Amino acid sequence: MKKVNYLIASFLLGIIACEAPSEKSVDPGPPNILVILTDDQGTLDLNSYGSTDLATPNLDRLAAAGVRFTQFYSVAPVCSPSRAGLLTGKYNYNAGLYGNVDTPNNDPDGKSGMPTEQVTMAELFKPAGYRTALIGKWHLGHTPEKLPNGQGFDYFFGHQRGCIDNYSHFFFWNGPNLHDLYQNEQEIYREGEFFGDLMVEELTQFTQAGEDPFFVYWAINMPHYPYQGRASWLEHYAELESPRREYAAFISTMDELVGNVLDHLEQSGQLDNTIIVFQSDHGHSVEERAYFGGGNAGPYAGAKFSMLEGGIRVPAIISWPQGGIPQGEVRKQWAGAVDWLPTLADLAQVDLAQARDLDGFSLRKVIFENSSSPHETMFWATGNPEVTTNSWAVRKGDWKLLGNPRDPTKELSFSDSDSLYLVNLEMDETESKNLANEHPEILEELRRLHADWLAEILARRTK
Repeated sequence: MKKVNYLIASFLLGIIACEAPSEKSVDPGPPNILVILTDDQGTLDLNSYGSTDLATPNLDRLAAAGVRFTQFYSVAPVCSPSRAGLLTGKYNYNAGLYGNVDTPNNDPDGKSGMPTEQVTMAELFKPAGYRTALIGKWHLGHTPEKLPNGQGFDYFFGHQRGCIDNYSHFFFWNGPNLHDLYQNEQEIYREGEFFGDLMVEELTQFTQAGEDPFFVYWAINMPHYPYQGRASWLEHYAELESPRREYAAFISTMDELVGNVLDHLEQSGQLDNTIIVFQSDHGHSVEERAYFGGGNAGPYAGAKFSMLEGGIRVPAIISWPQGGIPQGEVRKQWAGAVDWLPTLADLAQVDLAQARDLDGFSLRKVIFENSSSPHETMFWATGNPEVTTNSWAVRKGDWKLLGNPRDPTKELSFSDSDSLYLVNLEMDETESKNLANEHPEILEELRRLHADWLAEILARRTK
């Protein structure tokens, strides 16, 4: 009898032992974080955003695995200010960067660039135990304290200035066109190697599975000119007219690179516990170096350099399977790049104490609960804040007021009477009619909001 009881007890203990692990949830640890910022990508230039002539399976795969925003705004319609806002969670004026950073030869004293007292995402996540890296484009300053290693990044691989040739790695602008490829602060030479492949190589090496989580800011320099898509994609788009053909080939090349990284994270068992954020820095370019176009803003007027929707409304996606972010859902609430820093800190449970005076909000409830936007107002401005002829915009609810509007695409034209240009985005997302005369009280309310905001900026500058 004792022997039977012993066997029964052993059998039951065996069952308990086998079931015990499944009853305990394994802590996956802090999430990895990958922030992907593309360069000069048009508002609708993804299949998941309605494009029918592009192949973007990997970014669409990301959208299918997460939440896609349809009213998401960059901080500015030009490169440096938009990056400063993303990294600090502040409007670029509040981050101390008013326009594009000048090149070192035009700024020998290093006055240009984002002020070092600004707290970046890297400086926020590094004390929380994250390994931090920037792969790609910097464009936020050139003196040591303003370069990535001085702004919280343990590792940097990429170019310091605004754009490069992807094979020679020379600055692609008016002279002097200097070589611009760095590993941390050391200039390196990889002539003839495609910069996109080099970025993937560096990123996969940095994100090998390890004990400490990673925070990587992948600032992809595509589809910013020069358009240098792979030959296979140029052939794929042979029937498209130029410049859409060259632009599309570069978009699909970029998408292919993103797929390489997603595959690496999946194969290394890290994809599920990696928060991936994706957005473009602003709208597409219609500059001469961009063949005067190629991107697609759909119904939205404007492009890069413009405060119209085509210049500042961008594709944006967030994915985190392990964290339970809904999959394949869309959020129509308006939000912006300033929100990523507080959102990521919230999701990763990282203390926000050192990141003060943020303009952004956590989008946790928007993402998980489809709640309303946390924003009541949003502001845009570039150029010297003391110059009254620069473009600016303010949005409150569905109403948006543009000051000194411009449209680089020339689809819209503005007269002197349009220096204050009022639109209602719910009524007309094309922004084709100035409603200033029809709603003078709303115009005055938004004008005052901008004036008060700007007064605070100017007051800080004089201290």
